[in-house]
Amino acid sequence: MDKEKLLKDFLENISKEINPASFNAWFNDLKIIALTDNQIKFEVPMEIHKRMLGDNYYSLISNTLSKITNTEYDIEFVLEEEVELSSSPKPVNNDEPINNNFNSNLNPNLNFDNFVVGDTNRLAKVAAMAVAEAPGRIHNPLFIYGKSGLGKTHLMHAIGNYIVANSNRKVLYCTCDEFMSEYTNIANPDNAKNTLEYATEFKNKYRNVDVLIIDDIQYLVGAEKTQQEFFNTFNYLHQSNKQIIISSDRSPDDLKILEERLRSRFMWGLPVDIYPPDFNLRCRIINKKIENTSIASLMKEESIEYIANACPNDIRFLEGAINRLMAYTAMIVPKTIDLEFTCEALKDFVNKNIYSNNNITKIQKAVADHYNITIDDLKGKKRSNNVAHPRQLAMYLCRMETDETFPRIGLEFGGRDHSTVIFACDKIEKELLSNKELEETIKEIKAKL
Repeated sequence: MDKEKLLKDFLENISKEINPASFNAWFNDLKIIALTDNQIKFEVPMEIHKRMLGDNYYSLISNTLSKITNTEYDIEFVLEEEVELSSSPKPVNNDEPINNNFNSNLNPNLNFDNFVVGDTNRLAKVAAMAVAEAPGRIHNPLFIYGKSGLGKTHLMHAIGNYIVANSNRKVLYCTCDEFMSEYTNIANPDNAKNTLEYATEFKNKYRNVDVLIIDDIQYLVGAEKTQQEFFNTFNYLHQSNKQIIISSDRSPDDLKILEERLRSRFMWGLPVDIYPPDFNLRCRIINKKIENTSIASLMKEESIEYIANACPNDIRFLEGAINRLMAYTAMIVPKTIDLEFTCEALKDFVNKNIYSNNNITKIQKAVADHYNITIDDLKGKKRSNNVAHPRQLAMYLCRMETDETFPRIGLEFGGRDHSTVIFACDKIEKELLSNKELEETIKEIKAKL
């Protein structure tokens, strides 16, 4: 059979079996370079394609080829350099960027090897590995979104660490808060440097890189001047084929308060979401976390399942439970960590962290129901006392009953500034010193939660 015709039929069949993102990442650039009666050789662009196609897609590829040709093939994946006749060394690219002594702000402990994969985060990891292998060439920007504590930051650091380890590219990781703070400091009269010098340093820092990683981009909401600067930085890097990686706690479509031109650019590449881990994935994460620790040989399966059930939505909470259990084990020194011991070790921790189920939306609903108003009223611009006071109370409860930050709470209340949330919390705290009725109201709302 003709190689081109076979490749066309093969790719058409494969595209019907997997999602478009995976197809574009792993199959779009395949070439058939050799075809015999019982052997087929594919050329792939990168080493990661050899691993992914061989480990995860071999059966699909083999079955698809058999379906088209009625032949069982031995399948091989090779790189372009592996089939070149010339053995001369590849010339050095003098334009290759240098990352020597460059501070990337990356956590070296967060990599692909210790990122536990399940159905809820598989696509995100596949996309992240594709970007790590070909920064600036595929999925640019990569937009990773999902609730707090699901592994977005881990994946971003893993991408950065892989790129730094396997190339000379300059990688910079920062949070959105850091970007905003440094930008607003340009106009700070207390700076030792003059405004022009500081502004030049700021632009050089964020534009003279090959990979820019920004965490928690949702905090740009309400910061119009910083949005403008980020827009300019984004355009500069994208036009220079530099990789941009962004994370958020919501999808680009849900960031309604951000400028439309920013949201549309976030959709240029690949938006990919991470869902809360299911029970099996949580169990695997626990096993990975306790691997090579002092409690690994003591843990019974029932204890692992108990922790997995007690921490349904947040990997950080799960890690906290493991750390608490390790500390308790070091004090008591049990012969085995069974269910009874685990319950004893975590009873206070689990009870105190019930906030994991008291998210901002639930608190808003409980407050709105108590005062016979709507959640839209709490998020809206009404300033009448029958709305303003419940809104302040709801902000206070969100701060007390969850682990969310002031900016995040403000974002959930119509995009208000973090200073508004701080003011509301301080006001309610002062009222509680002398207002017994307010204290009872808070108790009633907490009971509903």
